[in-house]
Amino acid sequence: MAPHADSLFIKAQNTSLPKSLRPTSPPLDNVPKHKHVKDLKLRTKLNRQAAHAARSKALVEDAELLLTSEAGKMQVETELERTWRIGQDDIVQSAGQEAAKGRRELKLDGGPYRSRYSRNGRHFAIVGSLGHVATFDWQTGTMHAELQLQETCRDITFLQDQSFFAVAQKKYVFIYDRDGVELHRLKAHIEPTRLEFLPYHWLLASVGNNGFLKYQDTSTGHIVAEHRTKLGACHTLAQNKHNAVLHLGHSNGVVTLWTPNIPHPAVQILAHLGPVVGLSVDPSSGGRYMATSGQDGVVKVWDCRNWKGTVREWTTRGGSAELEWSARGALGVAVGGSVNVYTKPTIQTPHTPKAPPPLYLTHPIPHRPLSSVRFCPFQDILTIGHNAGLSSILVPGVGEPNFDSTEADPFENKKARREREVKGLLDKIQPDMITLDPDFVGTIAPPTKLTTAVNDTHNIPFARLPRLERLRVQGKADETELIDDDEEDAAEGDGDKNDKPQSQSEKEKRKMRGKSKSLKRYLRKQRKNVIDPTAVAIRAKLEKQREEKRVAKATENGQMEARKPSALDRFRRP
Repeated sequence: MAPHADSLFIKAQNTSLPKSLRPTSPPLDNVPKHKHVKDLKLRTKLNRQAAHAARSKALVEDAELLLTSEAGKMQVETELERTWRIGQDDIVQSAGQEAAKGRRELKLDGGPYRSRYSRNGRHFAIVGSLGHVATFDWQTGTMHAELQLQETCRDITFLQDQSFFAVAQKKYVFIYDRDGVELHRLKAHIEPTRLEFLPYHWLLASVGNNGFLKYQDTSTGHIVAEHRTKLGACHTLAQNKHNAVLHLGHSNGVVTLWTPNIPHPAVQILAHLGPVVGLSVDPSSGGRYMATSGQDGVVKVWDCRNWKGTVREWTTRGGSAELEWSARGALGVAVGGSVNVYTKPTIQTPHTPKAPPPLYLTHPIPHRPLSSVRFCPFQDILTIGHNAGLSSILVPGVGEPNFDSTEADPFENKKARREREVKGLLDKIQPDMITLDPDFVGTIAPPTKLTTAVNDTHNIPFARLPRLERLRVQGKADETELIDDDEEDAAEGDGDKNDKPQSQSEKEKRKMRGKSKSLKRYLRKQRKNVIDPTAVAIRAKLEKQREEKRVAKATENGQMEARKPSALDRFRRP
């Protein structure tokens, strides 16, 4: 039975949206209006997008009030005490029973081992160089899969979730499911050394001994991009989680930044004098800082906004170091026989002497070499892979205490995982949208300062004008009539007196070479002997802009004194 019209009217009248979804809540400030866009439809669309972005940003700031969990941190009582003197036994006794489960030692054969956590920090994957592979839920101790591949394995990574993982084996990349069943053999990835998965683009990236960086779409199975680095074998790969740009460290000390849509490096810098062995990007600062380490024993922190030099630089003991940033901006450095943790803002503060920043925590590990360093998401746990297995230590304050259940939920069930996988596949971002500045996508070009607008009649950018119009605006166009053809011939005869005299037929033939009556008629119509008021006004406007720039530059350099405003300025003519 269909509902009555009056009941529908009453429901619509008494039903309202929540305050957070209303267009006027919260109030919008400093929203660009895009008044320079002439198209009404486009301007309305841009204004709606800007208002939505500003409202979303304000709602995110309001939602931070609901984040009740706070990150812990070790603090000392007096100035003479140091946090790095506190050992793991003291930290485990002071921490809670649930947090103390993160302190563990896994003694395994077949190392050195590398590890990887899933995005929600619940599941853990390990791989040994001799072929031992295992995935499990480290909180409950449930083993998902354990394999003995009996061949060299170099790296491992989860895909969109814990249901699939990829292993970089001796010759190819293999994909397995949660139970350890082999699903795919990716023959395009030859001799891979490092793997990375881009979750928002569903791209599996690998780099190998042949020096090729390859992107493969795991949803369709196609190779999206294949770049030849031309820098030999690469053993260091990291991703910037803010913009999905891949950072590669090469054996000649060069660090390169790659995107799928550019066949050459977006950025290329000489970071070290020897091979780059460690590379990581800070996720807490929006990918602003990058840390590198080389076989020369030097750790450097770079500012990814300008690349003008290192922010911080120091020398480590024990040679090459493995690096990893935590979600809260702590830097873990595994070098020699110990792992050191540094916290911000000391590692991000410019410091001229090459002295190490203040140490936050240190832990000795007698098993060498130290092959990997991984922070567990949403936990204060640091896992170090070495020759005898893996060691997990507690580092208070390095994990993000609050999580977004729509992005990565440590407590999600099977149904929530399926829903998140389908939603992530529908919202998949195209590889062409990966850029160094992700905020550039969706924006419009700013209005040009140099225009040809006179009395608001037209507003064409000066750079888009035809060449003849630009010359006319600048006053450099020849406004006079063409020189008579006979005078040109006479001028040419005077300029080259050594030429032999030509007959009348040769003169006529040379006169018409490259010329046509229609072109001469068109050029004659374009040349005016009258004064164009529009061109004069544009020329005056450009001259006024140049004069203002010159005065501003001279005032800034101290060559001129800034003109003080006067009460008689109101009577000045514009």
